[in-house]
Amino acid sequence: MAQEYDLVVLGGGTGGYVAAIRASKLGLKVALVEKRELGGTCLHRGCIPSKALLRSAEVFRQTKEAAEYGVTTEEPTLNFVKVQERKQSIVDTLHKGVQGLMKKGKIDVYEGFGRILGPSIFSPTAGTISVEMNNGDENEMLIPKNVLIATGSSPKSLPGLEVDGELVMTSDEALHMEELPESIIIVGGGVIGIEWASMLADFGVEVTVLEYMSGILPTEDQDVSKEMLKQVKKKGVTVVTDAKVMPDTLDKSNGVTIEAEVDGESVKYKADKMLVSVGRSANVTNIGLENTDIVVENGFVQTNDMYQTKESHIYAIGDVIGGMMLAHVASHEGIVAVEHMADKNPHPINADQVPTCIYSNPEVASVGLTEKQAEEQGYDVKVGKFPFQAIGKALVYGETDGFVKVIADKETDDLLGVHMVGPHVTDMISEAGLAKVLDATPWEIAESVHPHPTLAEAIGEAAMAVDGNQIHG
Repeated sequence: MAQEYDLVVLGGGTGGYVAAIRASKLGLKVALVEKRELGGTCLHRGCIPSKALLRSAEVFRQTKEAAEYGVTTEEPTLNFVKVQERKQSIVDTLHKGVQGLMKKGKIDVYEGFGRILGPSIFSPTAGTISVEMNNGDENEMLIPKNVLIATGSSPKSLPGLEVDGELVMTSDEALHMEELPESIIIVGGGVIGIEWASMLADFGVEVTVLEYMSGILPTEDQDVSKEMLKQVKKKGVTVVTDAKVMPDTLDKSNGVTIEAEVDGESVKYKADKMLVSVGRSANVTNIGLENTDIVVENGFVQTNDMYQTKESHIYAIGDVIGGMMLAHVASHEGIVAVEHMADKNPHPINADQVPTCIYSNPEVASVGLTEKQAEEQGYDVKVGKFPFQAIGKALVYGETDGFVKVIADKETDDLLGVHMVGPHVTDMISEAGLAKVLDATPWEIAESVHPHPTLAEAIGEAAMAVDGNQIHG
């Protein structure tokens, strides 16, 4: 028997389940369809498990450095089985929490694969959802007033670098390694590639990063990219930029060997394993889009700023529509979409106000325009930059690498962007995000009294440095 709902959400990842909860709080009758586990990529194959591993890597590195703090220990050893057990325990705890939220919100969860049907006996418009149930039961038919597509994305590979899950992996498979390799080649020096390079180097793995572009973290401010390159090299990571990997040279007969064109010459690289980190593809296949008028361009579902597709009652959010492809962005998009369905007149998301974070060591965080972007958009910029080595709390922590960089419009004094690389900057970026939302100026940031000693003092100093008024530098 077909079930009727105000909203059916396709996909139970961060964006999908947050949207379902918001819709429930607005009084809508909601169903959520998820083929795997509630929480999606972020909880099970992305944000949370990778950060749990990064934390273990950080503790291992810090323990090896304990003598510098006057703490004498025996030579630490790594129990990677325990590392993985801790990671899974965190994931399991949060998974139970999401399941509890679904029950609390009286959201019906269908465990199966959902497809959008075209006009049929169930509805004169496209949007009925046929759910192929995981347990083998007969398909469930869900008839919603609105649909929210939140099917997420999957790791890309390169033609010729087929993932076997053992020697050639994406981050999905790497998260489940039972033991660490002695060496690894990481193809791609973007966010995920650098997080893994940092983590594995801290675990003691010999890491080589092959990046096609002329620098790592190519979407970050150039000063941040250069600083991170310096820091990962300090860890012993070999970074090769302008490297064109040649998949047809892949040899898996004894570990992994591959060639890359560097400076016009073919160079051979060898390691125990390979991690391919070259971006993600939207999950748009086989979900019934062909039964609708929804437009897909360059592999992503097209929407307006309220996340409506060409079928006005069908919305889409998160990685499936491209954009920033971040969990916190998907969540916010889901809230905007649901509030629009409920006629709440939400504000569109301004990408310049969305913080981004990289959880390597050191960390990277940013919001707004890079210096290059600001100049390309015609701004006459002024820049304040302040190093962590002049911050007392950073010296106390023993983590003094990096800086805070503030970019402003010289004419109006408007804040254009804030970029940080250093200790705990992913926890500090929200101040800059709020400043962007409130359209603050560097002077206003500096007027906010930053407690001493804290790492956040670097934000105040960088804001003052925009006009040359920094105190400690």
